[in-house]
Amino acid sequence: MQMDNHRDRFLRLYDQQLRTDAETPGAQSITRLGPLRLATYANGRGFITYPHFNGKEPQTLAQLAGAALEHFAAQPQITEVEFKTRGHDHAPGLPERLQALGFNAEEGESIMIGPLQALLSGDPGPAGLELRRVSAAEEIEEMCRMVDQAFGEPYDPATAQALISRMGRNDGMELCVAWLEGRMAGAGRLEPVAGTEFAGLWGGGVLPEYRGRGVYRALVDARARSAIAMGRKYVHSDSTEYSRPILERQGLVKVSTTTPYIWKRAATGS
Repeated sequence: MQMDNHRDRFLRLYDQQLRTDAETPGAQSITRLGPLRLATYANGRGFITYPHFNGKEPQTLAQLAGAALEHFAAQPQITEVEFKTRGHDHAPGLPERLQALGFNAEEGESIMIGPLQALLSGDPGPAGLELRRVSAAEEIEEMCRMVDQAFGEPYDPATAQALISRMGRNDGMELCVAWLEGRMAGAGRLEPVAGTEFAGLWGGGVLPEYRGRGVYRALVDARARSAIAMGRKYVHSDSTEYSRPILERQGLVKVSTTTPYIWKRAATGS
């Protein structure tokens, strides 16, 4: 019962504090479409998000999806759009509508919430582990290459450029990398959420050959300490099935799920 109470309280905090403009701090512009927020980012990326839908809204998410995509499709510089869905929203027919519009579902993740203090393990990690904060462009590019490798994905230079641009704006984001045995073994991003009690942990990845040795936990610990020093109280993270059990053991609670749906503009012939 106590765990259910924590889950309900954390889910309310998530909906109240994080599903606002605080969710899109790095956007170049935001357009409103009813309750939807349509965020445009650098490098041709669009992002669709919204407050919690409980079924009392005049229009459903499925009914709004087409106009939301039209907004981005009319901008030739936009090449990819993410429609972020949450498992606890009232969204009848939304997956089917998104698929009909050309969106493809990616792997779902767990929305994890908890007190930052719970993440302070005090475990220094394996012998020789060194944690560094990076900010230079070449360091960020190396970090992004490593994280893409950790997730088995091709390197995407657009991600590195977006982080380099944000670092130049000094908006509070911190990038932490782990070095072990002479190479970069893992990394993670800290995102303090302006105007809230939250900080987000994102982009956490560890190369397969270094997993199970405490590298990920050490990266979590370091970012949590930094967030607490900033005055934040809670942490949130969209977690893969690799990181979810680690965060649960450290006191975070799975409050819901999130599934990104991705639309990509078809390539045109020369």
